[in-house]
Amino acid sequence: MELLRDADIDPAPLAGKRVAVIGFGNQGRAQSLNLHDSGIDMVVGLRRGSPSEAAARGAGLKVASIEDAVAGADLVMMLAPDEVLGGIYRQVEPHLRAGAALGFSHGLAVHFGQVSPRPDIDVFLVAPKGPGTALRSLYEEGKGMIGLWAVAQDATGQARALALAYGRAIGCGRAGLMASSFGEECEADLFNEGAVVWGAVPEILIAGFDTLVDAGVAPEIAYMECVGELKLIAELIEARGIAGMREAISNTAELGAVLGGPRIVDDSVRARMRELLEDVRSGRFAEALSNEAAEDYPRLKQARANARALAVEKAREKLA
Repeated sequence: MELLRDADIDPAPLAGKRVAVIGFGNQGRAQSLNLHDSGIDMVVGLRRGSPSEAAARGAGLKVASIEDAVAGADLVMMLAPDEVLGGIYRQVEPHLRAGAALGFSHGLAVHFGQVSPRPDIDVFLVAPKGPGTALRSLYEEGKGMIGLWAVAQDATGQARALALAYGRAIGCGRAGLMASSFGEECEADLFNEGAVVWGAVPEILIAGFDTLVDAGVAPEIAYMECVGELKLIAELIEARGIAGMREAISNTAELGAVLGGPRIVDDSVRARMRELLEDVRSGRFAEALSNEAAEDYPRLKQARANARALAVEKAREKLA
């Protein structure tokens, strides 16, 4: 797969254009600041009375209402939470000029039909593959974060060039930009969030901690063994790959991994992963997300409260 970097990307398609970033959350804040520091004419579009307004102004950014920001923009980046983008687009669309561009950093709203853009505008995706906090910190260090790009609609013939120039401006071109599609990016990302890094990995850490504590191991020791070493393996995998990580650890650790890993992640786990992927591809997860938002996030609020009460959290606090 082709990996495009700064030297491969023409920044000119973004030159002289105004970018309106809608939202100032995890990605909105990071991308706004990176654009600003790259010399791009940009404004943050927020609903009137938004609590984020003071933070955006305090960061030295221009702020306007969503309507005013969109009306004066050549490119509108939709960086509010996925579940509210449908409603925001209905607010945005009347103010989008013909030939403007609409950008996203996640494919969900377009892929599952929550946003159906007008045919006279470009629609593209630039998706940094990590949280906004890391996107910003890497940019400040002179580094970048790998990103995916895609075009869903090319009304002007310039959507690809504009998407790549945007990815360059937020720092992704420093690490590399890979071609994808709205559907591929969305489905792979949602699967990972539920089945791997953000879903399964924390549950395995908690289960391992609980198993040791139930067997009489001190909570602080259990935490260091089951949770504290996660950063070490992540750094090894990033530097050397999974095979290289295995080669870097002791024979004892490697044999433990070889004998124990497949007993935990067996065929039944892989089958449930396939079920979760089907939930994503069928739209069931997107529907659940919309319902959760409509009910004011009861499951998320309860899950956050439950997580704070876990014994593993108490052990972490003692070691902090």
